[in-house]
Amino acid sequence: MTTDPRTALEAERVRLLDELAEAIVAPDAMTYGSQAAAASQVFAQQRDLALRDRNLQHLELVDAALARLDAGAYGSCQSCGRPIGPERLEAIPWAAFCIDCQRTAGR
Repeated sequence: MTTDPRTALEAERVRLLDELAEAIVAPDAMTYGSQAAAASQVFAQQRDLALRDRNLQHLELVDAALARLDAGAYGSCQSCGRPIGPERLEAIPWAAFCIDCQRTAGR
């Protein structure tokens, strides 16, 4: 089933904004004997901050894809200009590169 790219991108944008709106809980004040609990809380906070950073980067990719859609450039590789495969766009609607250019960029 093929999904409209704008619908898929806007749904992903809403999902990311919802996740970004969630508060990150700061660790409680540490008391004597609670080092393990404090360490777990700090770990959870660091994980949440890393996930937030990843979501912000992902949101930038989604917004860029929406801008390409508005500009009529959606579906064209930003590196070589060739069409991005429809299967790739179905799986990753915010893809900016064809699979060959993405492989090269990933090295």
